[in-house]
Amino acid sequence: MIRYPYVAGYFYPSDPDSLMSMLRKMIDTKAKKNKAKCIISPHAGYIYSGKVAGSVYSSTILPDTYVLLGPSHVYMESRVAIMRQGTWRTPLGDVPVNEDLAEMINSAAPSVREEDEVHTKEHSLEVQLPFLQFLKKKLTIVPLCISYYADYNDLEELGKALAKSIREFRKDTLIIASTDMSHQETQAVAKNKDYKAIKQILNLDPRKLVDTVKKENISMCGFQPTASALIAAKELGASKATLVQYQTSGDVTADYDQVVGYAGIRIN
Repeated sequence: MIRYPYVAGYFYPSDPDSLMSMLRKMIDTKAKKNKAKCIISPHAGYIYSGKVAGSVYSSTILPDTYVLLGPSHVYMESRVAIMRQGTWRTPLGDVPVNEDLAEMINSAAPSVREEDEVHTKEHSLEVQLPFLQFLKKKLTIVPLCISYYADYNDLEELGKALAKSIREFRKDTLIIASTDMSHQETQAVAKNKDYKAIKQILNLDPRKLVDTVKKENISMCGFQPTASALIAAKELGASKATLVQYQTSGDVTADYDQVVGYAGIRIN
C-alpha cells in the first residue's frame, strides 16, 4: 500500500524543489545535535510552525527508525490505529513502514489495531516526514494515530508497549509526538495555557500533562500522543526534557487575536 500525500500543496509545497528550498530556511544543519529518546514537534502549515519543527529536528541526532505518534483529526474506530506495512509518499520520495517494529508494537498493545484508512487523510504525521527526509537519506517509520477518546490507561498501555518493543528491536529508534498547542486563543491566553502544559512535559509527568490539559481547557490536539511518548521515553530511561523553541502563529502573521501555539521539545 502507498499512502499518498494528503496535504502537499496546502500545508507545505508539493513541488520538490520548492519544498527543499523552504526546508533549508527552517533547518539549521550546523546546530549542535543531542541524543534523544523522543521529540515533540508541531504539525501546522510550514509557514506557521515550520521554524519550530525545524529547530527541534536540527537539535537532535537522528537515527534510521522512527515511531510517529499523532492525534487523529478524522473519525477512527480504534483507540490506536497503526499502519503495519506499506510506504508513505511525499514530494521528496517514499518512506517505508518498518514492518518488524510495527508488528512488535501491534502485538504488545491490545488497544492497537490495524486501521490504514485512518492514516490516509490525517496530516499530523505526514508533515513530519519532509523534515526527516531532508536530514536523512534512508529511514523507516511506524505510524500510529491516537483517538481523542483514548483514556489514560490506553495511553499508558501504549507507552509501555512502545518502550518494550523498542528495547526488543535493538536498533536506535526515535519517538516523535506530533502536536500543536492552544488553538484560536489570544496570544496572551495561549502562551499562559501552553506553558502550563509545557511545564508538565518538562517535568516528564504524563499524568499531570493530561490532567492539566483537561483542567485548564487547553486545546492541545496531541496531548494524548505526547503523554504516551513521555511514558515510553521514561521507560527507556529519559531523565531530561528541553524546550527548544516556542512560538505562535501570531509571531508569523502579527495577528494576536486568534493564534495557535507551537512547541518543539527534546526529551533525552
